[in-house]
Amino acid sequence: MVWLKRAIWIAVAAGILGAIGFAYAPKPVPVELGAVRRGPFEVTVTEPGRTRVKDRFSLSAPVGGRLLRVDLHAGDRVSRGQALARIVSLEPPLLDARTRAQAVARVRAADAARQQAAAQREQAKNLLAFAVSEVSRQRQLAQSGSSPPRALELAELDERSRARELRSAEAAVEVASYELEQARAALGRLTGPARVEHETAELHAPIGGAVLRILQESEGPVSAGTPILEVGDLSQLEVVVDLLTQDAVRVEPRARVTVERWGGPRPLTGRVRLVEPSAFAKLSALGVEEQRVNVIVDLDAPPTELGDGFRVECRVTILSAPDVLQVPAGALFRRENGDWAVFVAEGGRLRSRAVSITEMSDVAAQVAGGVSAGERVVLHPGDKVRDGVRWNVLSALD
Repeated sequence: MVWLKRAIWIAVAAGILGAIGFAYAPKPVPVELGAVRRGPFEVTVTEPGRTRVKDRFSLSAPVGGRLLRVDLHAGDRVSRGQALARIVSLEPPLLDARTRAQAVARVRAADAARQQAAAQREQAKNLLAFAVSEVSRQRQLAQSGSSPPRALELAELDERSRARELRSAEAAVEVASYELEQARAALGRLTGPARVEHETAELHAPIGGAVLRILQESEGPVSAGTPILEVGDLSQLEVVVDLLTQDAVRVEPRARVTVERWGGPRPLTGRVRLVEPSAFAKLSALGVEEQRVNVIVDLDAPPTELGDGFRVECRVTILSAPDVLQVPAGALFRRENGDWAVFVAEGGRLRSRAVSITEMSDVAAQVAGGVSAGERVVLHPGDKVRDGVRWNVLSALD
């Protein structure tokens, strides 16, 4: 009986001690898991941008006089050669040496600008011819399987861009010729044998398009060179987005751009045409001075709803790879020595492991070593997540 009582008391004490130990034993930490995987990886930078007409033409008064009221309004369609404004010239000024020299200089400057525009047009023609031949060559290589389809797509994209550049160069030649005619007409009015008082000068549209702005609409006196209105082709739009210089140096020519939040149901696509060589200083929203540079983007198919100066959101691709090893960005944390690390779920325990990061995007990071595809890592590790602790799954993301 004595031994039986002792055995009972020992069993009761062991049960109490076991219950106390179980109550104070560390419990598994609930975690959210993500997978280490291989797949497409892309690094982008998102900044606001604005649209603008590629070829904007500002029409100014060729002579001083009285501007008649402009009957057009912003947005009105105009055709090439259409009279847009009329100026009734005042009595011709006395022809002194200075006035004559200025008129002759304006004619020479306009002629030089026309020659320069013609040279740029010839260069654009040569580049377009080369792009057409390159498309033909890449198409033959693609048909024979000697070249990847992407090379043909890039060649066709370059051909379309060269065609747009040629149209822009031809429009520039037309405008330069128009300005030369205006300068010669102004010189003729000063030096001609029969100068007429109160002669009417007209401003004609250099291209077909739309009126962008009316700078002076009401009737009134104007001096020579006063801007009257602006004309442009709204079907030829581009996007200007300013990036930090450290991001802009990584943007490659023809980099893919996605235009979002422009007001339409679907994002627009485009390609980087130019990263301007000169940067500028700009204050951020926090009052920090930043060095930024303009990046010019050609839209693949500009919608008719967009106009000049509209705000858009641009996502510029800096790096794109088809198959890389990557971990979710939310799984990364810094160790005390500054190295990147993740918590890997090994069996029933979590293990801290250092990883080597080469590139990082908003959602994932490219790793060069430390983890393998298929392993599971802890997303957003909290204070309770430590090396060697037990875990259970709160949720898992593939």
